[in-house]
Parts: sequence; structure tokens; C-alpha cells
Amino acid sequence: MSHFSTILLGLAVVIAVISLIYTFRVGRDISARRAKYDGPIDEKVQEHPYIRNPIFLACLIAGIFSLAYIFYLAYTISW
Repeated sequence: MSHFSTILLGLAVVIAVISLIYTFRVGRDISARRAKYDGPIDEKVQEHPYIRNPIFLACLIAGIFSLAYIFYLAYTISW
């Protein structure tokens, strides 16, 4: 891998980790405040709040695809 690809890989990992931590922190803050307009939550969602949340899944899937594409480019491109 070239230095450029290594730097891009490191930058992508750092951004993904920071965004995941920020997303979990915001999710925890919102659930701690409990708005009075919230309705009842399904039991399945209560058991697995992060797995059933489409925002967390979108971040996870986007991060996996981004890293897979970076690794693919890093090993297929010859500089």
C-alpha cells in the first residue's frame, strides 16, 4: 500500500469511529430525556435498541462498505 492509501484508510477509520461514538452518545442523551409525546415502544425494540435502529444500521453498513472499498483499492491499484 502506498502512503496515500494508508493515510486515507486511517482517516476513514478515525471518522467512522468518531461518528459512531457521537451517534451512540446522542442516542443515549435523547433516551435519557424521554419526551412526553413518545408512545410505547415495542418489546423487540426494547430488547435490542441499537440493532433495530435504522440510523445505527445505516452508519454500520456505510462504514463497512467504505472500508471494503478502501481495502479493495489499496490492494488492486499499483502506483
